[in-house]
Amino acid sequence: MSDDHQRWSEETYGPAIKRTPERRAEFLTESDLAIEPVYAPEHAGEVELPGEYPFTRGTQPSMYRGRLWTMRQYAGFSTPEESNARYRYLMSQGQNGLSVAFDLPTQTGYDPDHEMARSEVGKVGVSIASLADMEALFDGIPLDKVTTSMTINSTAPILLALYLAVARKQGVAFDKLGGTTQNDVLKEYIARGTYIFPPGASLRLTTDMFAFCAEQVPQWNTISISGYHMREAGSTAPQEIAFTLANGIAYVQAAVDAGLDVDSFAGRISFFFASHNNLFEEAAKFRAARRMWAKIMRERFKAKDPRSWMLRFHTQTAGVTLQAQQPDVNVVRTTIQGLAAVLGGTQSLHVNSKDEALGLPTEDSATLALRTQQVLASESGVTETVDPLAGSHYVEYLTDELERIANELIATIDGMGGAPAAIQLGFQQQQIEDSAYRHLGLVESGERIIVGVNANVSDTESPVEVLRLNPDAERRQIERVRRVRAERDEAAVDLALGRLAVAAADATVNTMPAILECVEAYATLGEICDMLRDAFGSYRPSN
Repeated sequence: MSDDHQRWSEETYGPAIKRTPERRAEFLTESDLAIEPVYAPEHAGEVELPGEYPFTRGTQPSMYRGRLWTMRQYAGFSTPEESNARYRYLMSQGQNGLSVAFDLPTQTGYDPDHEMARSEVGKVGVSIASLADMEALFDGIPLDKVTTSMTINSTAPILLALYLAVARKQGVAFDKLGGTTQNDVLKEYIARGTYIFPPGASLRLTTDMFAFCAEQVPQWNTISISGYHMREAGSTAPQEIAFTLANGIAYVQAAVDAGLDVDSFAGRISFFFASHNNLFEEAAKFRAARRMWAKIMRERFKAKDPRSWMLRFHTQTAGVTLQAQQPDVNVVRTTIQGLAAVLGGTQSLHVNSKDEALGLPTEDSATLALRTQQVLASESGVTETVDPLAGSHYVEYLTDELERIANELIATIDGMGGAPAAIQLGFQQQQIEDSAYRHLGLVESGERIIVGVNANVSDTESPVEVLRLNPDAERRQIERVRRVRAERDEAAVDLALGRLAVAAADATVNTMPAILECVEAYATLGEICDMLRDAFGSYRPSN
């Protein structure tokens, strides 16, 4: 190592590795080779370094040597009590962040006793209809000791308000809370369909959360702009980058247009990506996205705070790649995908369970998925130096190409008037459908191999345990929401809902305080959404 590199390394990252008995074991290979904090060409000042704009090599100088990613296993099913038990179990096994899955009625604004909720209560996530449900979901879990991610979009303001109400009941100040609401409704119009309100109203609710949290919940990530669902629907890696960042541009522009200073909220924006099987392309995808967002924020939006330039992201391994055939092979797939996310510099990670092509994860398969993360963190060696892929000509080529293609797609979207306008024209949807069709054709022709499906097929399959949901869950949730309605102060509910109607009718008023008042009066999620439907209308696609 040159003197210049030695000085730079010690000033920025601490002393170089020394072979001494005091040296922490994780800074040596199994063969006792010293591991430097970061590797770069001899004249380090001539190359981009980790923790420096545009953050291709990572948002922090020390990355996982300083702090591991958050192991955030996504979970939620049936009733709040059953989901609470799963959270407690995962935390006892070493999980250090909660990630809540909600059922479809909760995602689309219906109470469990609504006819639209029939047979869907608690099926793909936990059922939450009122503060009573949220209290049960986090019973015995101190909210100032965990960070919580909530995968919720159209009803995100209501779920955040419910979380804040539980915190207040626990005596936890809002400024002590950490976590994320996905709150990315634009991708719902593109790839998922759990929208409620027209795009303009949805963007208004999003920016209301930006402003409210900037003042009152400063450690909360107010949005997790999601490429994951678009990738699950069939997009390619560069499409995932482009459509995600184009949505991000739309959110930032909407907030700026609403009068917010970009540096007041941009540092709490986060992202959510999928990680697929092609190890190097996926790692390069994360590097390219990070570099592109830094340039967008600094050059396009003129953000001054370096935190506003940083693309911080959660990763989930790719559910769409998991197969019902030979499900044990899914463990290999998710391990590669998790490794790609770590090599790409993710801030938090969920590894899917091997049985998710068959049903919700069992406790054993969820534990194995968590263990996969723990082996990556503790046994693989990839956390011991910053950006272990640095210097790979192949990775640099892939990063540059992904950036080039994604930038071309963003330019096309800009030419259409931005992401919302392109969505109305069906551009992103058509691009994803075309990519999904091409992928299916390659699989059916055998040109793209899927082990266990079109190659290496097994005639015998071992039986797989599948999680069976409590068939009584829907009845219990219906009983609880009806009990809440019977026991609450109806006058307080009516007053709070009336104030929400007034706030929603005035575009200059932030709706979050009124929503918080509603949930604390035990107004239900369905009642709040009905009030907002009356104010904003409901979205129906044109085709």
